[in-house]
Amino acid sequence: MIRATSIAAAVALLGAASPALAQQKQISPYIEISQVVTDNFTTGDVLTYSQVAAGVDAALTTHNAAAQVSYRYEHSFSWDKDVGDDDVHQGLARAAVKVGQALTIEGGALATRARSDIRGPAAGFDGPQIDNVTQVYAFYAGPSFATRAGPVDLTASYRLGYVKVEAPGFTGLGPDTPRLDYYDDSTSHNVQVSAGVRPGVVAPVGLTASAGYEREDAGQLDQRYEDKYVRGDVLAPVSATVALTAGVGYEELETSQKDPLLDADGNPVIDGDGRFVTDPASPQRIAYRTDGIYWDAGVVWRPSPRTQLEAHVGRRYDSWVYFGSLSHAMSETSGMRVVVYDQVDTFGRQLRNGLAGLPTSFTTLRDQFSGAYAGCTFGTSGSEVGGCLNDVFQSISTASYRARGADGVIYASKGPTRLGFGVGYANRKLYSPNTPGGAIAYGIEDQSVYGQFFVQRALDANSSLEGDVFANWYNPGFAGAENIFSTGAVGTYNRYFGRLGAIASLGVYTFDTKSTDADVTGQALVGLRYQF
Repeated sequence: MIRATSIAAAVALLGAASPALAQQKQISPYIEISQVVTDNFTTGDVLTYSQVAAGVDAALTTHNAAAQVSYRYEHSFSWDKDVGDDDVHQGLARAAVKVGQALTIEGGALATRARSDIRGPAAGFDGPQIDNVTQVYAFYAGPSFATRAGPVDLTASYRLGYVKVEAPGFTGLGPDTPRLDYYDDSTSHNVQVSAGVRPGVVAPVGLTASAGYEREDAGQLDQRYEDKYVRGDVLAPVSATVALTAGVGYEELETSQKDPLLDADGNPVIDGDGRFVTDPASPQRIAYRTDGIYWDAGVVWRPSPRTQLEAHVGRRYDSWVYFGSLSHAMSETSGMRVVVYDQVDTFGRQLRNGLAGLPTSFTTLRDQFSGAYAGCTFGTSGSEVGGCLNDVFQSISTASYRARGADGVIYASKGPTRLGFGVGYANRKLYSPNTPGGAIAYGIEDQSVYGQFFVQRALDANSSLEGDVFANWYNPGFAGAENIFSTGAVGTYNRYFGRLGAIASLGVYTFDTKSTDADVTGQALVGLRYQF
């Protein structure tokens, strides 16, 4: 089952690739029992349930390898006979192993719960009876090769990715709301190769030639993403810290899908999970296509090994594109990173690439309520500050889309205190065939703004405090759909008595729209954890 195998895959990969790694592993499995009370202050509904959880936190580090996994399975037993029990899987794993001088094997896995329909509620917390939430699993792995042949630097990489999304329950939308198809799963393959020479080796400028191919196949409506490209780049130093860069390439990119099967009244046929049934007689219809030359140019500034800025502008996708990044390590334990992006994407690809961008050493948040790892994940050093997946999880879209936005993350650690701050903006223009099955999302442009702040402080050797605050704003872009604003704050106290620990958490969450009163919910938890 993917629930068990995907989260463990990266660590298992490390164990197979580097036997020496097992000699320095740190593994902390645990079991936990807790009691939760949820009070909806708006409606007056009170829900009480018990949780039984089992998990593991592990970190593995050697000279040639790094890995970390944090995984938790919990089962909720509701005290209300009208509310069913619930299972939740939450976990993140990242690993990288250097095999010899030229080969690196990298992998990652994710399990989390996330918001399904961007038009629906945004509760901000987890637990039974939560509308518009679904379980998501993701995995990627592959080798990277880097070597030199005389003056030429050669690189090659392959990435296999897989994403699975369970069908959501009630989305909180009215029966007359046009429904979107539910994401099922996708498998992707990505191959890249390049050859280049550095400035001053054979010419005053650096020269690089590269090529790539990517294919993703999704289960819902036989959706397909296919991209082929070749390009050349020039890097021209103008000073000891500044260089100009430019590149030109040729690309063929196409996204497509088949039609849903329609009934006698012209409505899409729905299967038992609520997904559209694919019409076997439908041709593969184009959702988006570009075929031609693209280019970009920019500047690279690196005043020190701790700071680097890149800014690019160009023409791609028949329009102007802007992208770049800024990273700065203030110290060994504090740093920042900002990324600006613009690309044609899918949910599966964006999640795989976002997962690959997270650090191999990260801070494990102890938020007992909200869905872990669907927002920002913070690193543990100034060079690996972390990243955010909010742009991916603003909703789970089955359509391909043009993704544009910016993410910024700051991480700082000093003594017993850790701080993290993430903020970003995401805009997506959805692509789908202008047919009965795709017209709902055709031309829709949704967007979101998000922010998150966390703090952890060790009070002494056996106790700690943690706080997590977040805010999200969603503009669904659909006709008649209102903007949604969601906020939340959680505080957690941990106290250990040897292997036995006590946990106490309080949380408050809100979401509202212009035409409705704010939905305000409070949660309280007390529990015991036994660390093996």
